Amino acid sequence: MCWSATADLVVGSGIAAIGVVCVAGTRRFRDLPLAALPLLLGAHQIIESFIWRSGGGTGPATVAWAVIALPLLALWVPWAVLSAAPPARRRLLLPVLAGAATAASLAYRLATRPVTAEIRGHTLGYVLDLPHAELLVAGYLVATVGSLLLAGDRLLRLVGFLVAVGAAICATLWRLEFISTWCAFAAVCSVVLLGWTHRRPVTARTPMPYH
Repeated sequence: MCWSATADLVVGSGIAAIGVVCVAGTRRFRDLPLAALPLLLGAHQIIESFIWRSGGGTGPATVAWAVIALPLLALWVPWAVLSAAPPARRRLLLPVLAGAATAASLAYRLATRPVTAEIRGHTLGYVLDLPHAELLVAGYLVATVGSLLLAGDRLLRLVGFLVAVGAAICATLWRLEFISTWCAFAAVCSVVLLGWTHRRPVTARTPMPYH
């Protein structure tokens, strides 16, 4: 999805449309944060199309892209999974805490250091001075992939598995563009989330007493 501005715009619009359907089909309020994830990922891809057209650099689009990719997703995903899967609350404690710590560290770095986008052939690379980068990547993956794998829901575990495989492939083939390519692959999982939202049960209502 990171091949060009046009690819980002077209695919991002498609993912955002899936997100609209996911949100519209959500029948329980606590499922909304996870159902809205494709909307966030779609917007993310669309923002990247503007970075392509501006030739990279350190403009507002680059900052917005980095805020979504780094602290926001690290925090959003585990909390959304926790909200949608309350029976798994105990085992999700680690991903939630890892996400909060990772997001705080990344947000601080984004607030105090510039982030730069660089066009590298048919993909974009993002440069940000991150101390202990390996530890931050580990915390990021525990928060995002880990929370999905521990959700207890079969389709959410499938999303986690797909994202984990995609992250491994992207890290192996495109080391310098890991975050960009990983987020692009994660957007594909929106289709699975669409199936998840449409098979979620309606919250049971307490029957009104008859007088």
